[in-house]
This record gives sequence, structure tokens and C-alpha cells, in this order.
Amino acid sequence: MKPGKGRTWSRRGRTPLVKVVGKGSGRVLMAGMICVRPGRETRLIYRPQTYRGRTGEKKGFRAREFADLLTSARRQLGDVPLIVVWDNASTHHAKPLREFCERNSDWLTIVKLLPYAPDLNPVEGVWAHVKKSLANLAPRAIEDLTPLVKNRLRGIQRRPDLLDGFITGTGLALEPP
Repeated sequence: MKPGKGRTWSRRGRTPLVKVVGKGSGRVLMAGMICVRPGRETRLIYRPQTYRGRTGEKKGFRAREFADLLTSARRQLGDVPLIVVWDNASTHHAKPLREFCERNSDWLTIVKLLPYAPDLNPVEGVWAHVKKSLANLAPRAIEDLTPLVKNRLRGIQRRPDLLDGFITGTGLALEPP
């Protein structure tokens, strides 16, 4: 739970100090997608998950959570077919998730990005924006950080122009050739 570094203001000659407990257990994990439909506002659909560092606790999103996210996105968007552009996260290659995608190929099309291309993934802009907004923050416990992350993500959800900017920042064209 090291806080991100950022710049801040203080009185001249008084360097601001943020005290941090050295315990590094716990993190907030996020999975999400930016959804674009012609004639509609761009939307952000996400799922946060808190990892507390306990023995036996899962450390990340599994195939089931990604499948639930895709199903939920389809339902929220009005049961329309989805074309999902994925990065190469290891979970995206898991056999249960591949089987889910094959079973639902009538409404789900997967397009994979290059092996390492975070600059082509607009959701990376969302995560960077959230992290930057949390700079200089030193929560005492992971339970203090989770609501703040959700609050920042809800703020981004209300700004389709910002989401459009993340897409534009990738340089990818959404129109078919």
C-alpha cells in the first residue's frame, strides 16, 4: 500500500511529510471495459476487488469474474452483441474463460491486442487517471482505500468525454475500414 508519488503545495521551508505504515499487505484490483455504441454516450463498466493479503485468498480476477463482467456488460448495454478488445492478461487465456467465449460466440467476439501493448488499451488510461488522483494519499488500511477507488471510478463514469479521450489517446480507429 505504498502511496503514489505526486506534487503538492506547502508553506515555504516546510516540506510536507506523509507517514506510511510499512505493511504492504493488501491491494485494490480492478477489471473494466470502456463501451462504445454508435449514437450513445461512451460508458465505463468495472468491477473492483479487494485483496487483503490473507492466506488462501485469491490474489486476482479469475475466469468466472471476467465472464460475469462480460455478461453484466451485455445486460447493461441492452443485450447487444459485444466486440471485446482484450489485452494479454494471463487470465484472458484461461481455459474456463476460452470455453465461456466459445459457448457465447453468438453475441461475443474477442479481438486480442499485441502481446505487450498497454498504449493501445484505453482502459489503461482509466487506471492511470485513478492512480494519479490518489497520489499523496496514505490510507491507514485497505478498507479505507477501496471506497475512494470506487468513488473515483464513479466520477469517471459520469464523464463520457474523458472516456472518449482515453480512446483517442490510443490512436485506434473505431470505425470499420
